[in-house]
Amino acid sequence: MEKIELRKLQAFLRQALGNEGIRVTADPKNPDDAAVHLGERKIASIMVDDEDGDRSFAFGMKLPVGRETLQSYLRKLFENDKLTIAPRGRKTDSVELNSGEDFLGVISADDAKQTSYTLQIAILDFDLDDF
Repeated sequence: MEKIELRKLQAFLRQALGNEGIRVTADPKNPDDAAVHLGERKIASIMVDDEDGDRSFAFGMKLPVGRETLQSYLRKLFENDKLTIAPRGRKTDSVELNSGEDFLGVISADDAKQTSYTLQIAILDFDLDDF
């Protein structure tokens, strides 16, 4: 992943999640991927997908909490009270993450007991045009 992409992804995530402390760096183990940090802690990974000729990025973050505390966990982690979770129709194993009126991604259960979740945000190449 190129430095300019890392900077654009960082700016995108800072705006989307509402926290200027987010840093995006190259993954030392895989140069095609990136690591997302908040302070000194690595909180997520970003993988590149350019199979279909269109470049996109897959943000993935493990959330070690149950469904009843997802919203408060994310608000506290990113210091952003605009983050909300919303149901996804008839789906009971996942919810949407929004920032105000803006859809950010999907939070899916990792296990049947719904004690841990994964946040997935798809970032398309044109999402980064303004950064």
